Parts: sequence; structure tokens; C-alpha cells
Amino acid sequence: MQRTAIFVGSFDPFTIGHADIARRALALVDRLVIGVGINDSKHYSLTPDERVKAIADLFADEPRVEVTGYSDLTTDFARRVGAQCVVKGVRSVKDFEYEREQADINRQLTGLETLLLCARPELASVSSTLVRELARFGKDVSSFLPQKR
Repeated sequence: MQRTAIFVGSFDPFTIGHADIARRALALVDRLVIGVGINDSKHYSLTPDERVKAIADLFADEPRVEVTGYSDLTTDFARRVGAQCVVKGVRSVKDFEYEREQADINRQLTGLETLLLCARPELASVSSTLVRELARFGKDVSSFLPQKR
């Protein structure tokens, strides 16, 4: 049986921390579907299509990665793509508590498991929010964004 996981988030933008979690997840699963969350009530700096394209371009040489937008519940998205688990990165205790609550609900609703991967210490401070804020003030954020290998 092919082991499929989803890695979901708004990814606005997709940072070096996100890329690291995705690459590490590939060591554990056969297929990784990166789901770019689309929520019409949120304001993004990049459109859904821009976010999907940027991530797809980054993983263009990795056939086990698929990138798509989604706007329904994570559990419904997982079922639609045939995923057995959700991969999430955690940078802090705060992240852990939030992700644990989400994992508990997802498991109660559908039995979907969550795999939490701890951020590498050198990446634990990198967040999309931080990158957006720095960019808004005209700072160079290229060191926080993944470059195609």
C-alpha cells in the first residue's frame, strides 16, 4: 500500500522551514500532497495560484510531491487524495498545543492521524508571518525562502 500524507497550510509564503518539513516527510511516506489552504475570509499577500505555483516549481523535480489548493476541511481533503495522515511542523510549545488539538479533532472525526515533525533549531524562528512582516517593510527576505535545488 502506498503511504500518502498531506502537508497543509496557508503557506503565505512557503518558507525554508516549510520546505524542510516537506523534505523530511518524504523520507517517511511514498507520496506527499501539499495542500495550499484557501480561505476567502483571510487576506493573503499571494494569490492561491501564486502559492501553488511557487511550491510546485520548488518540487518540480520530485515526482512524489503534488501541490494543490483546497478550501474544505482538512479531513475531507485527506480523504479525497487518499492520505493516511497529516504532516505538520511544530516550532514551539504554542505550535504543539494548537496542532495537538487539531490532531485530536481530526482523529475523532475520521481516524486521520497526524505526524508532528519538530522544526530544526536553526529554523524554529522562521514563520510566514515574520517573512510577510519583513517584506512589508521592504527588507530582503530571500534567506527565509527556499531556493530551487
